[in-house]
Amino acid sequence: MQKETKIKILFFVIMVGSVCMLTAVVTDHWAVLSPRVENVNTTCEAAHFGLWRLCKKHIYIEDEELIGKGCGPISLPGEINCSYFRHFTPGEDSEIFEVKTQREYNISAAAIAIFSLVFMILGTLCVLGSLRKGKDYLYKPAGMFFAFAGLCAIISVEVMRQSVKRMIESEETIWIEYYYSWSFACACTGFVLLLLSGIGLLLVSMPQMPRNPWETCMDAEPEQI
Repeated sequence: MQKETKIKILFFVIMVGSVCMLTAVVTDHWAVLSPRVENVNTTCEAAHFGLWRLCKKHIYIEDEELIGKGCGPISLPGEINCSYFRHFTPGEDSEIFEVKTQREYNISAAAIAIFSLVFMILGTLCVLGSLRKGKDYLYKPAGMFFAFAGLCAIISVEVMRQSVKRMIESEETIWIEYYYSWSFACACTGFVLLLLSGIGLLLVSMPQMPRNPWETCMDAEPEQI
């Protein structure tokens, strides 16, 4: 396979990974939380949240078999009330969030995700610059930036996972069940695609190795692009 074809494939994978990571950052279905159902013919309050917003859904319960189990599933119809996390503004929402969702963890996850987006933007600028003739050397920094974006993505995922874990294990929590949703899956997919494609772009941009052990890199045949 020619070098040009490999680079085109890597660019496509990078584009898919970037879309997945961007989707994860702007959506709020990283984790779904369910409290215990205590009574029937009333509503329970399930929740899902992301890096920036917490949404609570009031679900009407009428099945007695659900008593003692988790509220949900979240796909059931109900009234939804969403509010943005006030990371840097003191207030009632911030105090509730600090107790229930480990505010400091969520701030860290959001900040690291922003770094991932910044690396993606820098990598994209390098890719656009490399499209000009004679600018192939920009493949190397582009690969590094996309690999760094993938690393930031998995760090953000792990911080969010620890946040949910600490929240569920807390003695003061009202949540008894949880699972990671599609935004979390998008972040994991973005991590894999960005990291592997970034490393792949670095490897493809390396000089062609000599075919014979007595050759030097300068003696090797030029690459056909």
